[in-house]
Amino acid sequence: MIVRLLPPVVVNRIAAGEVIERPAAAVKELVENALDAGAGQVTVTLGDGGLSLIVVLDDGFGMGADDLALAVERHATSKLPDDDLERVATLGFRGEALPSIGAVARLAITSRTRSGDAAWRIDVEGGTKTAPQPAAHPPGTRVEVRDLFFATPARLKFLKSARTERDHAVDTVRRLAMANPRVAFTVLEDGRAILRYAGEAPTLDAAAARLVRLGQVLGQAFRENAVAVAASREGLQLTGYAGLPTYHRATTAEQYLFVNGRPVRDKLLFGAVRGAYADVLARDRHPAVALFLDVPPDAVDVNVHPAKTEVRFRDTGLVRGLVVGALKHALAAAGHRASTTVSDAALGAFRPGTAPAGGFPAGGFSGPGVSRGLAEAVARYHAPPEPGLGLALPPAAPVPPSLPPVPGGEGPLGAARGQLFGTYIVAETADGLVLVDQHAAHERLVHERMKAALADTGIRRQALLLPEVVELEAAAVERLVARAGELAELGLVVEGFGPGAVVVREVPALLGEVDAKGLVRDLADELAELGQAFSLKERLDAVSGTMACHGSVRAGRRLSGEEMNALLRQMEATPNSGQCNHGRPTYVELKRADIERLFGRR
Repeated sequence: MIVRLLPPVVVNRIAAGEVIERPAAAVKELVENALDAGAGQVTVTLGDGGLSLIVVLDDGFGMGADDLALAVERHATSKLPDDDLERVATLGFRGEALPSIGAVARLAITSRTRSGDAAWRIDVEGGTKTAPQPAAHPPGTRVEVRDLFFATPARLKFLKSARTERDHAVDTVRRLAMANPRVAFTVLEDGRAILRYAGEAPTLDAAAARLVRLGQVLGQAFRENAVAVAASREGLQLTGYAGLPTYHRATTAEQYLFVNGRPVRDKLLFGAVRGAYADVLARDRHPAVALFLDVPPDAVDVNVHPAKTEVRFRDTGLVRGLVVGALKHALAAAGHRASTTVSDAALGAFRPGTAPAGGFPAGGFSGPGVSRGLAEAVARYHAPPEPGLGLALPPAAPVPPSLPPVPGGEGPLGAARGQLFGTYIVAETADGLVLVDQHAAHERLVHERMKAALADTGIRRQALLLPEVVELEAAAVERLVARAGELAELGLVVEGFGPGAVVVREVPALLGEVDAKGLVRDLADELAELGQAFSLKERLDAVSGTMACHGSVRAGRRLSGEEMNALLRQMEATPNSGQCNHGRPTYVELKRADIERLFGRR
């Protein structure tokens, strides 16, 4: 076989297959060019999901005739002035997007500089370009792409429906809009606006402008249930917003990550987010976050993939540590705060056929026990009927004599007024009621105390008067014995006791009376899932969470008024107390207005 050079047209079409894989990829490249050009307004028009038409219009600094002619050539760019690929400071930089699009579509570019007295237009069709011609156009650039992939029809069979392709294109614009809150974005289809974000005023500071834009893109629920994230370390800066643990999702679809303003889907960053939430979220649920990482250009390689959605960091440990630490700090600062979707889900339990409004697993709040308990709690706060109606009222919840009425100075979780089913604490606040799951709440309190003790002076141990022998499978015994040293640092002393058992000699003092057999069996299962890749210290959340579960107040235990109020006050002072170690909410709050609406008073 004879080796030969491929024709330039074929080379460009091969490159186009790497860069322009679907209409959304073309939209991404063109909008990024507009942002690099300093645009304050970007308008995208789509036809057939971008297959028949893509138009990107901006008010950036534009191009003259000479620049326009070079812009459609391979590897021509204005974005690497010193040819240094290690210091890329723009979204686009390769000079591949326009010639790649022109190789597989009918491309027309009309542009005018801000100081120019005339505009210029150039056309490229299937890789063949014309000379620039004078045209009429305001300052800025208009890029029109028609009949995408007409020159490579085989690509068309791999595309989805027009609606699906449109959704991908719109999602691309949404992500870029999140990183650029000062820029106005519009997406049109068939003359109808399907996305419109106004540019945020310069009078707003950067954080406020970003939060407004995130509310526009992700919805008011995210804005209400997110905490600010801000941290810096060794030249790296992380900002953004993280959803409360109880505002969670079934997938990672609402995790938006940016590096130097570039939307990315990076495994390291996704893993860091998962690690930061591991202590407060069930393993099959995912947080909602929008995080913006700014790093020196020479500390990250953005040239890993043609689509530029993957990056490579020079110091991965530094990046992961910054993300995990910043998220944990932000979530801890939220204290006992739970998402508004918790109360929405609770109210939904009263309405047949109404799905819980928020990120909760099916059945999370709609079980008959919880609904019945909520209904009883609300009934006890309902005003007495008018005299003479002859209705028998349910008995009032017992109020311990030591409890004062609820004054304005009570804590956010109010004053305990009673207990339902030996499981739920009913508390009255100044403007509503709070229903607390006593086991879930105490589980979190014990867990946080164990973490603090381990970080401070170490976890104190309590010797068992009679050591407990626990029979297990041989493999489980091996796992526990192999990690005995680490378990001892966490307050649990176990030893092998033959091929099929271990003996428990000491337990963490924080746990008080504990079911040693149940604890050891659960830990054996936990270790099987963790494997040998991580030490127990690195996965403290999983192990100490299991211990805390066994040492917390159990459901069904009757508590005194003093005990209930003590639990409420500790929750208010403890980080992450809005959810238990498994990610479930520890309390539900119903405002007085919500209760009155249930009874038609509003």
